[in-house]
Amino acid sequence: MSTTAELIGSGGGPSAGGGRPVTRRAAALTLLRRRAPALVAGAVPVLAFPRPGLDLLAWVALVPGLLLARSAPTGREAAKRGWWFGAGFILTALYWLIPTIGPGLLLLAVAAGALWAPWGYAAWALLRPGRLVAAVVVVPSVWLAAEWARSWQSLGGPWALYGATQWRHPTVLSLASIGGVWLVTFAVVAVNTALASAAGAWFRSAGPSPRRVVTAVLLAALIAAAGPLTYRPWSAPAGRPLKVALVQPGVVVGAGTRFEAGERLTAALPKVDLVVWGESSVGFDLRRRPDLVARLAALARAHGPLLVNEDARDAGGRISKSAVLIGPDGEQARYVKNRLVPFGEYIPLRTTLGWLTRVSKAAKQDRVPGTGVVMMRADVTFGPLICFESTFPDLARTVVNRGARVLVYESATSSFQGSWAPPQHASLGAVRAAETGRPAVQAALTGVSAAFDARGRRIAWLDTPRRGSVVVEVTPSQGRTPYDRHGDYVPWLAVVIVAGAGLCAWRGRHPRD
Repeated sequence: MSTTAELIGSGGGPSAGGGRPVTRRAAALTLLRRRAPALVAGAVPVLAFPRPGLDLLAWVALVPGLLLARSAPTGREAAKRGWWFGAGFILTALYWLIPTIGPGLLLLAVAAGALWAPWGYAAWALLRPGRLVAAVVVVPSVWLAAEWARSWQSLGGPWALYGATQWRHPTVLSLASIGGVWLVTFAVVAVNTALASAAGAWFRSAGPSPRRVVTAVLLAALIAAAGPLTYRPWSAPAGRPLKVALVQPGVVVGAGTRFEAGERLTAALPKVDLVVWGESSVGFDLRRRPDLVARLAALARAHGPLLVNEDARDAGGRISKSAVLIGPDGEQARYVKNRLVPFGEYIPLRTTLGWLTRVSKAAKQDRVPGTGVVMMRADVTFGPLICFESTFPDLARTVVNRGARVLVYESATSSFQGSWAPPQHASLGAVRAAETGRPAVQAALTGVSAAFDARGRRIAWLDTPRRGSVVVEVTPSQGRTPYDRHGDYVPWLAVVIVAGAGLCAWRGRHPRD
């Protein structure tokens, strides 16, 4: 296994030619050139996510990385290549975080990239003749275990889960209703693994093996067909269609000006069942501003209940982000954001990493998290979640199991306008809808605002350059998908498979007498 120092290119040594010491910079450049293929191979799969949106590329984008690992002379070298592949993936998938965490992104890529080292080793060990089935089971399981590990909030959260690349394909997303986005990831990585096996069988030094190529390609096709073959509705309508207005004022500077822009757009709406404003749409503590509550209540009487989002200091100087439901008589319910954005809304280990605030836009003050989900009602029961929380499959599942008929997200990605982050974020609504069998709507302060039906099919998409509002009709749903019922059993199963494969490999290297 390579060390962190090797991965980031520190250190030096004697030159091969004249015996003079090689400078640290020259050593780093030499290492980078040697590892560039794996780094670039890790960046390629990110093109399958929005905004490039080459979603079909996801089914083959891992093949170069798999073949690089397979061709390594040793398992140790394959693990190094897997690490660099992972670092390239994280750097590219999260490049838009540079203004927020600055050089912290490099540290994150190094740390998270290490999770792909076992994936590289597994590809080297199993992409061999006679091991096709083992490779198609174990290699995707190793990928999935790594993906699940990095999805924990303390390690950054579940951004750019590979199964989310299929957000525009409801038939593929049907796997999400069975096993969450995790099952979609497993299927897509398994197809890549089978195709890498086919490529290895075709280009092997002893000459092509047509039988092995055909077997691997047929297996890939069978796995790819799993989604369409299981495509079915798991939920049923629960009442009449709901009219929801999504308000998107765009980039507006100043809390007062932003409030007035949302107010003006809402005043132009017809009567609807729910009006949703984006995250941070209200920059005042509404509990200390009865005048603003009165103005919002007047809008609610004329146009329907309002779900606004408060981002302000309270009387004690603390900051939290709260979804506030305003009815004709004022505030009706309040939900405080539970899952905060690392570095953007709080700094993990602030005493150690607080220096990032001096070189980036990392949070100067930690937000205060909430203590649990809150159910609200506006004709139907819904569970409001805020921005980053749409990336977590378990939160959507929790509100559905608490009775939500619709998923409602409030978002703001104004810090990342012009990057790939806003469309990537909005696309997750399709995945959460398919997982839970519930329609999902997202109002984003500066875009992308979007809506999806209960099977993940897109209804509306208000992109970042646009300002205004959109009214959508979504049909509330009832009933529970297998994922709603059973939760994250797929990644747990992957961990068991990885542990079993690791035990078998250890026993093979240390046979009993």
